Amino acid sequence: MPSQFLFLRGTGMGKRGVIMSGVKFREILRLSEGGYSDSEISRACRVARSTVQDYVSRARVSELTYEKLRGVSDSEALKLLGKKVSREGKAGLPEVDFAWVHSELSRRGVTLLLLWEERLYGQTKTCSYSTFCRMYKRWELRQEVTLRQFYRAGEKCFVDFSGLTLAYTDIQSGEIKEAEIFVGTLGASNYTYVEATASQELFHWIGAHCRLFGFFGGVTEIIIPDNLKSAVTAACRYEPEINRTYQEFAEHYGVAVLPARTRKPRDKAKVEKAVQDIQRWILAPLRDRVFHSVSEINQAIKPLLEGFNARMMREYEASRHDLFLRLDKPALAALPVADFEWGTWKTARVNIDYHLEHERHYYSAPYYLVRREVWVKASEKCIEIFFDGKRVALHERDKTPYTHSTLFEHMPPEHQAVRSWTRERFTSWSKSIGTETEQFVEMLFAKRAHEAQAFRSILGLQRLAQKYSSGRLEQACKRANHFKLTTMRSVRSILETGKDKLSAPPEASPQEPLFHANLRGISNFH
Repeated sequence: MPSQFLFLRGTGMGKRGVIMSGVKFREILRLSEGGYSDSEISRACRVARSTVQDYVSRARVSELTYEKLRGVSDSEALKLLGKKVSREGKAGLPEVDFAWVHSELSRRGVTLLLLWEERLYGQTKTCSYSTFCRMYKRWELRQEVTLRQFYRAGEKCFVDFSGLTLAYTDIQSGEIKEAEIFVGTLGASNYTYVEATASQELFHWIGAHCRLFGFFGGVTEIIIPDNLKSAVTAACRYEPEINRTYQEFAEHYGVAVLPARTRKPRDKAKVEKAVQDIQRWILAPLRDRVFHSVSEINQAIKPLLEGFNARMMREYEASRHDLFLRLDKPALAALPVADFEWGTWKTARVNIDYHLEHERHYYSAPYYLVRREVWVKASEKCIEIFFDGKRVALHERDKTPYTHSTLFEHMPPEHQAVRSWTRERFTSWSKSIGTETEQFVEMLFAKRAHEAQAFRSILGLQRLAQKYSSGRLEQACKRANHFKLTTMRSVRSILETGKDKLSAPPEASPQEPLFHANLRGISNFH
């Protein structure tokens, strides 16, 4: 095969009646005039042999040559060959409002076939379904890029921070601060929400999302954010890692988070255009206003936002608000019943004392998680600890530095035993044994400078009760109380020698006072 054929390899196959590129039909005529057979031209141009025969025959009838066609445009050359036939120009084809068709396709469940049938084109035979589709596609290609993008109603919400900020002066410090501008827009209707926040930090990012869905009165299927840290902790083209709090927010609202690819602004073209528009129609009019708080800025934004959403969009021939009511609002999912309680997440390692540190305060975790890594969720009122996807601890948040919050059930058994040592517990136990044991235990507490010093002695009494029985311990304590013995070892000695089984010693009778010549009375000491 001649080398001049090689540049045509890899082009698409053609068939009779298909209008091909100007390069290809000119090459068919050039090769035909060069003496090549229809089969050779078919292989070289990668088209059907019947297509080659069709073009060669048309050129012969019209007395057209390769040289004659070189000086005219592709459309003019095809017209000379009799191939330029505009189906849309045929008599009897209806005029279709494709702007309305495009808008209707954004509604859930609406298809081109449904619209074709509703307009009765099929019943009146004025336009076939394939022609209707082809006419729509050709119209769509002639529109602006933003109009050609297809967004299903209620499906996507695009969110981002505007590059521009608004300044405000703090009344207390006099410091000039910059308020960030959060923007969210719906894919189908372009309905837009704008809010000023103190920063791009996670707290303000999540709060703006909650108010965004409240403004819409419902929830979309998908959120498409940029790759800021409040949304994505690890950016990746294929598997971005979503911030744990942001993911929890998405689960609460039943929405999927699909971050835009890095350095791919077309992935979020809707919000990019919305940011540009609100900079012109909302931020620019406020550029010379003096504000003293973020709330003041939001009060000024509110009426401007209402006017922005009410403005007529020429390409849609409707306002954002009108399109929202017709397209997005009916398709939005319901808001969750409960408000989202946000919290920050971090990983922490449980120390050897089965506590972990959060903001200089120590919270206990189950002792078997010592030296294990856990997730800690810190909300405004509580601290939650998670391991293996399950919550294992819940604490009331305490901001007192360098103190401990310890739950009894988190302690190992031996520590639980020590922590359960209290005077009330030991007193209750002694009462269950008997009045003599209770008296002896009270004597032990009274003898010690600190009640904790008596705990071990009472533990010794408990072991004696287990070894010798509660009845014998009660008798031993009775004998100890009689002889004013004040140690646990005395009670143990009574039990070991069996003296608790002896009859009680008789009560000592009071003795008469002694009188003797060698005894001096009180008068001798004055």
